[in-house]
Parts: sequence; C-alpha cells; structure tokens
Amino acid sequence: MNTEVTQQSEQTETESTLRTELSVAKNLFFGEIVEENLFPYPQMRERDREMLVMMTDAIDRFLADKSEELAEMDRVGEQPEEFVQALRDMGLFGLIIGETHGGLDLSNAAYARVLAQTSSHDSSVSLTIGAHSSIGMKGVLLFGTDEQKARYLPSLASGETIAAFCLTESGAGSDAAAVRCKASLQEDGSYLLNGEKIWITNGGIAGLFTVFARTDGPDGKLTAFIVEAGWEGVTHGPHEDKMGIRASSTTTVAFNDVRVPAENVLGKVGKGFKVAMAILNNGRTGLGGGAVGGMKALIKLATAQAKDRKQFDRPIAEFGLVREKIAQMTVDCFATESAVWMVAHYIDSGCTDYSVEAAISKVFASDAIQRAAHEALQIAAGNGFMKEFPYEKITRDTRILSIFEGTNEILRLYIALSGMKDVGATLTGLKSAVGDIFNSPIKGFGVLSAYAERRFRDTTGIGTDRIEHNMDPRLRKVADVFERYTVQLSKASDLLLRKHGKDITEQQYQQKRIADVTIDLFVGLCVLSRAEHMIRSEDKEAESAIQIAELFSKQARRRMVRNLRGIRHNEDAIMDQLAGRILERGKYVWDVI
Repeated sequence: MNTEVTQQSEQTETESTLRTELSVAKNLFFGEIVEENLFPYPQMRERDREMLVMMTDAIDRFLADKSEELAEMDRVGEQPEEFVQALRDMGLFGLIIGETHGGLDLSNAAYARVLAQTSSHDSSVSLTIGAHSSIGMKGVLLFGTDEQKARYLPSLASGETIAAFCLTESGAGSDAAAVRCKASLQEDGSYLLNGEKIWITNGGIAGLFTVFARTDGPDGKLTAFIVEAGWEGVTHGPHEDKMGIRASSTTTVAFNDVRVPAENVLGKVGKGFKVAMAILNNGRTGLGGGAVGGMKALIKLATAQAKDRKQFDRPIAEFGLVREKIAQMTVDCFATESAVWMVAHYIDSGCTDYSVEAAISKVFASDAIQRAAHEALQIAAGNGFMKEFPYEKITRDTRILSIFEGTNEILRLYIALSGMKDVGATLTGLKSAVGDIFNSPIKGFGVLSAYAERRFRDTTGIGTDRIEHNMDPRLRKVADVFERYTVQLSKASDLLLRKHGKDITEQQYQQKRIADVTIDLFVGLCVLSRAEHMIRSEDKEAESAIQIAELFSKQARRRMVRNLRGIRHNEDAIMDQLAGRILERGKYVWDVI
C-alpha cells in the first residue's frame, strides 16, 4: 500500500467530514461519540512535514552539544543574549506567523512538534519560544486588526520583538474576575493604564505585552491591550528565583500611568475575558507538544540507564518492576501525543468549540510528564538525585506544567461543568416541554422523545452509540470500552444534575470524578483512532500501537469504574470534615508525646 497516498486520501476525508461546529468532549456527556471528528486520525500536512525534518535536525544540531551551557543557564537563572539571538536566527519566534509578515506559517500541529523537539533538550528554551508564540503575541494573530498585524507581526516574527502575556496578578490567578489592573478612558480616546502583573514569562526580555485590565463601565469588564515595553511608565522587576525553568525570564511587570492609544485595544472593549480564554485555549498545544518531547527524552534516558546499570549481575532492564515503569511511560507518552495532535487538528481545521478538548490535553499531558519524570529518576536511583545528571532538573522543570495556563484543578472543574452545562439545559427544557405539548405539539413531543430515548438507552444499553468506522477486529474490544463508558458518563451527569441542580457548581469532589472520566474517554478515543490509522497504513509499529490501545483501555476502564462508583459511594463528607478541622486549628494536631 502506498502510505503517502493513503495519508493524503485520509486527510481529504477528514477535512470533508469534520463537523467543525461540534465538540467531541461535550457530546460525550450526552452519550454520543462524534466519530466524524475522531476518524481517521489526522495527518500532518506535507508542507509542514518537509519543514519539520529540516527544523528538528537544526534544533538537534544546535542544542545537542550544549548540555553544560544549558545547565549553567539553569544555575544562574538566565539565557545570555547571544543564545536568544541564536534562537532568533533559527526562526523560532516566527513559527506560526504567516509568510506575509515574515513568519514560517506552520500549523498548530507543526508548531507543537517543534516545541516537542526543543523540550527534548531543555524546557526553558521551549518556554521562551512558547510564551512568545502560544500566548504572548497570539492575541494579535487571533484578534488583531490589519493595521495592528502589519505594525507588530514582522518584528515579532523575526524575534526582534519578543512578546509576553500579562493576565495574572496578586490575588487574581485562576480568578480572572479579580483583576485590579485598570485602564481609564481619557478624553482623547486613549487609556491610562495602572497596575502590576506577576509571574510574567519573558517579562524581562519582552518588547510587547498583551495586557488585560479593567475598563470603565457599569460592569467593569476586562479589555485587552497591546502595550509596548518602551512606553513611559512600563517597568519590570528582577528575575524571579524559581524552582524550575530557571533560565527562562520571569518577572513582575508594572504599569504606572501608561498612556495606551485607542488603536492598541485588542479585540473589542469589554471583551477581554473572551480574548484571554481564546488565547489560552488556542495555545495549549504548545504546552502539550513540549510535554511529549520531554517524555520522549525521559524514556530514552530511562531505557539507556536500565540497560547499562547492573544489579545482582544482571541489567536492571530485566527486572519486572523496571520494565513496568518503562512500559507505562510509553503508554502515557503515546496517549498524550495522540490527544495533543488531535486537538491541534481541531484548531487547524477551524473548529469553533474545542476548549474542553484543549483543557483535557493540557491536564493529561502535564500529569503524564510528571509521572514520567518521577519514574525515570527512580530508575536512575541515586544518580537521579544528583545535579550532575539531568533527572533532577527535568523533575523541577516539569512541575510547573500543572500550574500555569490554568491549574489542573481549575481545568478539571471547567471540563466537568462545561459538559454538564449543556446536559443541564436539556433538563431545564423539560419543564417547559410539558406545557409546549399543548401549544406546540411537534416541539414539545420532540424534546420529550429525545430525552426519553437517551434515558432508555442509558438505562438499558439499547441504542448505545456505536463507532461505525470500519474498525479493525483487533481493536473492537477497545472500542467497546469507550462506547460503554460514554453511556455511563451520560448517566452520571444526569444523576448529579437531578440531585444537585444549580448547586452542582459547589460539588467539586463530584466534578473531579466526572472530569477524570471525560479525560479517559477523550484521550482513549484519540489513542483508538491513532492505532486504527496505523493498522490501515500498514505502519511497522502498528502491533505495538494495538498493545498500547489495549493497555490504555484496560487501565482507563479501572479508573472510570472507580470514579463512577465514587459518585454514589464515597467519603467526601468525612474528607471535608477532616479538612475543616485542620483548617480551623491551622496545623496537624496529633503527636506521640
């Protein structure tokens, strides 16, 4: 079989059948699998593939022999200007900017692959590039006017201007509504900006900031602004002394009576929250790609260590508990890679609703790489704890991933509530549907019959949404798991909404369970799709991909069973009471003396 022809035909098929208005993850809450958006697994466009071969080789040549320099940058907490200039010379600041403005015009999928390559060498390098492209100047790409793009994108593409994203404040991290930075409208139409932002990546080297501030009006809504670092009143603090990603620049950025012209409003006045969320959602593939690159590096380190290190006259690679770690790291990496590039495909294909999928990929990727870092260090044993080996640095660097761009706790709540919101809307609709039967029979019976059909399916299993894609028989059992538990997610969401109603927003223990089931379902379906594609394209690693799909589905099934059972049978109340006691006392209250 001609693999290239197969890939091109599948890409055409994907583009023609993709339902860009639908969210795969949100539809899982209704017991439905939108297989048009999952099969066949997306392929990198040929232009990007050719460029990536050259770019990844160039990145490896540049960074491979710089391990000592990178370690020194980590120690002192700074990247020298000549090093940043080399990144500019390689075109790494213009990856996703169009050719019209001097960029390389890579897709989100290709961009994520570049960050995977840089992350296999050093996370701080990826962060300098990623904070610039993923969030720093992404607002100009997504919401900028033609004039704003013409003015700023060329220098952003060359790296002459580096960008940073300024949202977080003291007391306003995950809670963007608590932002106090203020932009006051002046008589001439300009704004006077005052406030301080904290923990700004690239803060010390950026020439352009995307800043979010509260604007005048009865609602005091957020507005996004493009602010130049050279303007009077813009200052930044010293480099923060961080646990990890130490070589990347992180500072406070202060704005003291900074006059921002009206033409530097980004998007519409008062719509800054929408701008911020769009930027963060659109940029999550960079973080996911970086996590994949880091995991691949960890697997390479762990396998070399396992084969080289001997105990009891045998390589530790022969010991079952070491082999288990390497196998699990591989499953996690394959699953992360499958989900991240599926989400990148949604973004590149113009899907309008992928925020939940983006959140899922970020949560799963950041959790997975931290597990991988832990296990690789464990395989290295005492060496892993020593600074002369790379494990401790990687462990420090990866810890930030579950914190920034939305903490994993907040994103889990977002995943659950976003999915249940639409389910709740159908339950609310039932109340008026009974009355509508008499006033508008077709509409009323339509609502009731759709709900009754879903309830019947959830209760009996009859009518379960089956994946009709021409599935290889070897993957049928894997598909069965995700089909069955998609129905269970629908039942659980219905149960919780009927029990708690609007108070579901306060049930965070339950939201976490629902989110974790959703994560396992979406990631598992991405793994299934990728394994199925590898079989169809006669990939030489297809057999291993089948094994990975089987392993993931069995592990996911056990997790989903535990989470779904926990909805009815749990220790949430006791856990909450215990936390309350410790919080009241302010310390651990027991001792042995």
